[in-house]
Amino acid sequence: MFVALEPRRLYRQVADQIRSLIDAGELAPGARLPAERDLAERLAVSRPTIREALIVLEVEGLVQIRMGSGIYVSSKPTAPHAIQPFQDTDGPFEILQARCIVESAVAEEAARHVTPEGIARLDEILERMEQVLADSSEAVASDFAFHRAIATMIGNTALQHMMGMLSHKRTSPYFEKLASYFEGPHTWRLALEEHRVIRDAIAAADPAAAREAMRRHLTLAQKRFSESFGEEQPR
Repeated sequence: MFVALEPRRLYRQVADQIRSLIDAGELAPGARLPAERDLAERLAVSRPTIREALIVLEVEGLVQIRMGSGIYVSSKPTAPHAIQPFQDTDGPFEILQARCIVESAVAEEAARHVTPEGIARLDEILERMEQVLADSSEAVASDFAFHRAIATMIGNTALQHMMGMLSHKRTSPYFEKLASYFEGPHTWRLALEEHRVIRDAIAAADPAAAREAMRRHLTLAQKRFSESFGEEQPR
């Protein structure tokens, strides 16, 4: 049923293959897909790649993700598929990886340009974030503001635009759907604590520590999104 994909390919090809099986009737409405781990092994790709592909198919209305139960083909799939622009959309894990690379360097440079005003701005944002941990949209806004404020310290408008572009990708329907399964007050509390470590490294004018704190924060963010959804079948 499933054909192994070349390792270089990403979630778009996985989504295409599963979609074609649904369209051909090989995966019938109501059918349960293999566990995420098993799909990754059959298709010879990583589990995050499978996760991104499943999110695409869920946004399209082709599958339903039932936490603690599994992934099921929708009983009434949308036809024609309502959302197609995923072909031109970066995956959530691609975005997080890009942010980790870029923003680690940004934090390092910000520690070389630290000012009392810049730290005061970070403190203001962190205080606000602590107050809105239970409100996902407000927590996201505070998260954006924190990362943007760090880039602003450097005073490079081109860099700020680049950061804004990467942050904006966080609002794609695919990223938001994935986030809806894994983000909540607990994960935002963890992010807040990681933000404080970044803030302290920048305030100490320690470029190496600032870089490592940002790298660790965004690496942990990727890990939080890498939790399995659905039910893992026993090995």
